[in-house]
Amino acid sequence: MRAQQPDGIHHIAIMSANMKEQLTFFTQVMGFPLVGLFDMHGVPGGKHAFLRMADDSFFSVVELAGVEDIPATVGITHAGTGAGKVAAGVTQHIAFRAPDEDGLIALRDRIRSHGVPAIGPIGHGFCRSIYFAGPEGLTLEVACAVSEVDPARWVDPKVLAQCGISGEEAEAMLNPAPCTGESPVPQPAYDASKPQLGYPPDMLKSILGAPDAAITMQGSYDEPPVPA
Repeated sequence: MRAQQPDGIHHIAIMSANMKEQLTFFTQVMGFPLVGLFDMHGVPGGKHAFLRMADDSFFSVVELAGVEDIPATVGITHAGTGAGKVAAGVTQHIAFRAPDEDGLIALRDRIRSHGVPAIGPIGHGFCRSIYFAGPEGLTLEVACAVSEVDPARWVDPKVLAQCGISGEEAEAMLNPAPCTGESPVPQPAYDASKPQLGYPPDMLKSILGAPDAAITMQGSYDEPPVPA
């Protein structure tokens, strides 16, 4: 059977009004080598960067014209701390992984050596974490595992009830059902009750109505920007 869940993160992308500042921070403070910087595919004037993390996933930065004119506000667009509020659906913080506790302290030392305060480590039972800030208001964490996450110990019935999750619903969350049936599954028709990308409605309906092969052919950019 084909894999029916992602096998990891390919890339996490943040928006920036200052590509150079973000690349300097994430290459020098975090140690991620830059592996890609090019015109964003299909987005005139956009820039897209990729930095490689140790597990071959990527941290990505997007810069678009006019971003500097959008207000950034702690409590709305940015959480400010690991416990801070932010608008629903917005990333609250990003946590990177260290291989072990020695690696966590080594990363804390690296971060502090660049003049950036890093708080911790703080224990969370199955992991230990350090907390710090990145450019443009990012709230960041590095965590290392210290034990397995046993759902029998870490899924709290009281919190399930607070979230309105029934016993049957919890069982489905603990054991997601596989996708069955023929492949490929046809594109669903537009349904405003389902999560949708933020294209204008008419454009979105046109995209959803197009064959997958046409979308692939029209939207793909397969060649690197620098000739071999």
